Order: sequence, then structure tokens, then C-alpha cells
Amino acid sequence: MNEQPSNTTLDPNDRKNERFTSSGFILAAIGSAVGLGNMWKFPYITGKHGGAAFFLLFIVCLLLVGLPILLAEMTIGRGGRGNAATSFYKLTGKKYWGWLGLLSVVTAFLIMSYYAVVAGWTLHYTLESFTGALYHPGMDYKAEFLSFASGSMPLVWQAVVMIISGWVIAKGVSGGIEKFNKILIPGFLIILLILMARSLTLPGAGQGVEFFLKPDFSKLDAESALIALGHAFFSLSLGMGCMLTYGSYVNKQQSLGAATWAIGLGDMVYAFIAGLVIFPTVFSYGLEPGEGVGLAFMALPAAFSQMPFGSLFGGLFFLLLAIAALTSAVSILEVPVAYTMSKWEWSRKKAAVIVSIVCFLVGIPAALSVGGAFSSFHPGGKTVFDWVDFVTAYILMPFGGLIVTLFTGYAWKKAGEEAGLSGFWYGTWMFLLRYVAPILIILVFLYSVGIISLA
Repeated sequence: MNEQPSNTTLDPNDRKNERFTSSGFILAAIGSAVGLGNMWKFPYITGKHGGAAFFLLFIVCLLLVGLPILLAEMTIGRGGRGNAATSFYKLTGKKYWGWLGLLSVVTAFLIMSYYAVVAGWTLHYTLESFTGALYHPGMDYKAEFLSFASGSMPLVWQAVVMIISGWVIAKGVSGGIEKFNKILIPGFLIILLILMARSLTLPGAGQGVEFFLKPDFSKLDAESALIALGHAFFSLSLGMGCMLTYGSYVNKQQSLGAATWAIGLGDMVYAFIAGLVIFPTVFSYGLEPGEGVGLAFMALPAAFSQMPFGSLFGGLFFLLLAIAALTSAVSILEVPVAYTMSKWEWSRKKAAVIVSIVCFLVGIPAALSVGGAFSSFHPGGKTVFDWVDFVTAYILMPFGGLIVTLFTGYAWKKAGEEAGLSGFWYGTWMFLLRYVAPILIILVFLYSVGIISLA
């Protein structure tokens, strides 16, 4: 395998117009990190594992694992000026690093195939909320969701997500991805603050805030540490080539260290405010503070249906989820698009169209496995959707992150120079990448797949 393009002038990352501005890069990277997990998973695991005590543990895990790997991914991308596969090859000349880097491209493609399904759900619920069609007295929201999932509309909305994401990417880095995030991320923040203000003024909101933030160090244990580590890793979109690909579009004047801190801070603030949106609402209406699909598409609609101006606030909530999903979807889809542009010397428009269509087709079984034609197909006790989620989130992403740590810590000798680090900071970064992060990633992987149990 020779991952180096035959004509490097056609490499999309070497074109002058394929560059982020400094602010555009940070907003795009935050848009990639701001996903659905922080909204429907992080508040629940925080409340369950000690509130503010767990949040502090999460911050520690970001510092020990999340931010060092984030900086490493962006550094590889900018240093190699290539996609998630060619950057590894260009920096070492070793073909096997190109093969290992290609795993990130496959991971991103698989994630996009089912992530577009969930993003489509958020768009459907946004429309249904703003029109008021979602809210009726006595409605069974679990049955409503399953009814929607069993029809053909999930495929329609999945296609809409792929069209939007592909269109943004086809417009280029500065003209598409950067402009898209510059419009959506400020709007995202405004909606998030509006929802927080509404949640905190609900009757009984204090009980939800207490559940979320009251520190209870007695609930912290080894399992809590691994959960915090896993979420710190996944919440930054690590291990699937997104930050590496975005890093390849960053100019040499951009401080990657400052960008890393800004992205990490944005991730933490979003996770914190998400908890202040979710739990006051859930506790105010006596709902079960679960996580995942059940929280977003079943529990919270029941709360909005009882809330004054519920259609408005419900619509804003699902619009918030839709923005989070779309900004992440764009970064995920860009990974295989950038690879195909370099590998087969396709134009950006051609690559975006072909990859989007193939990704949509691959995602159809996942879309139909939640309540549609494939819902009764449970190989190994999991639906197709659950299998793709499990394999990518718990196997491929950790392995991709491990590759990044080992490459930056051991194989690439000029990482510190590219990252702009020296002395104490370089030594600390290398220590975390060589000894701390790999061990913790392996522990999280073993725990996630059930090989070790700390319960």
C-alpha cells in the first residue's frame, strides 16, 4: 500500500483555499466536539456518580487523557498536511502507519452511517415540536417514538442529514465547514442559555440542580473513574480522525496549544450547562432521569407537553440537539471525504456526493433496525444500530486513540516542534502520551467490552 498521493499538488489539504481561519478552526472543532452524548448521557452519569464530585473527576480525565490526545491528533494533521491515513505515512514514510491511520477513516464512515439516523430524528422532532403536532394530552411518547421509527420517515430524515452535511462539505473548508459553524455555534449557545434559564425557573428545579451538582464523594469509585475517562475521550470526538483532519487545515500561525484549551473549555461548559437544562426539567415534572434515546425522545417531550409554551421550548431543545448533531456530522463526514479526494484525486464536490450516497445506503439497515423492517434481527442480542454503535464507540475509537498516542509518543520525533511545545510542557505531554493515556485507554476498552468489571 502506498498512501501517498501520486500527485501531491492534488492533495486537498495542500490547496490554499482549504484552510481555516484561527477563529473558524476553533468554532469548527468545538462544533465537532459538541455532540449528542453531552446532552443525553453526561448529565445522567454525573448525577449517578456523585454530582459535582464526578464533574471534577471528569475535568481531571480531560486533562490526563482527552486534551493530550486532542493536541496529538491536531498536531499529526497539521504536520502531515494530509487526511487521517496519509498524515501518518507522510510523517514517517512507514506504510503500516498508513494502514493504521486508515482505520480512523473506516471508523468515521461507520459512525456517520448511523449518526445520520439519530440526527434525522432530531430534525423530525424539531419540526413536530415547533408545529405543536408532538404535544397532546395523554400521549404515550414511547409509543409515539416507536411508531415514527417503524415507518419510512427515518430514512427521509437520514437523507436530509446526508444532503445537508454533504452540501456543506462540498462548499469547501473556509466556504462551507467554517461558515456553517460560524453561523450555528453562536446560535447554539444562545439557545442553550435560553433553555437553561427556562429550566432553572421551573417549580422544583432546585431538586434537579442538587441531584446534578451536589458533591457526593462516597459515590466515586474505580468504575466512576473509568466512566469519566471514557466520556472525556468520546466527548472530544477522538479516535475517528475528525480532529486530525481538521488539524490538517490549520495554518502554522495557529497555536495548537491554545486551540486545545479552548476546545476543552467549550466541551466542559457545554456539558455543565446541559446538566442545568436536563435535570431541573426532569425533576420539575417528576420524570425518571435516564439517558439516551429514552430521555431525549420519550421523557422530555412529556415534560414539554405540560410546560407553558411547551411547543416553543420543546422546539428549541430539539433544534439544539439538531445543531449539535449536524456540526458533529459535518466533521465526521469530512474524514472519509478528505481521504477519497486524496486517494482517487476526486474533486471535493464529487467526493462529497459519492461518499454521502454510499454512507446513506450503508446506514439504511441501522435506520430500519430501531423499529422498522430490521427490528426483529438481533444477531448476538443486539440490533444492527446497536452493533454499529458498539463496534465503533467501544472498539474502533479507543483503538484509534491508542494509535495516536503511540505514534506521537514514540514514532514521530518532531511532534513537540509541530505542537509548539518545549521544556516542561513538552515533557509532560510526552509522559501522558507514552505512559498514562495508553494504559487508561486500554483499561476503558477492557471495561467497556465487559472483560473487566469493577462493580
